[in-house]
Amino acid sequence: MTEEELRQLEEQEFTTGPLSVLQQSVKNNTQILISCRNNRKLLARVKAFDRHCNMVLENVKEVHIHCL
Repeated sequence: MTEEELRQLEEQEFTTGPLSVLQQSVKNNTQILISCRNNRKLLARVKAFDRHCNMVLENVKEVHIHCL
């Protein structure tokens, strides 16, 4: 796969795949709820991210959700 094909595939994933949620959050400066591996939840604004889901977050709040 050429570098150009890889770039096009990544761009398509960012606009139509699961990463599009993060892309829209960055573009619109909206908050998202992030579920972490330790069952903690974070409410934050995403400033930047990459294809590995590394994220730069701002205004982060840990949210406690109580289930009945």
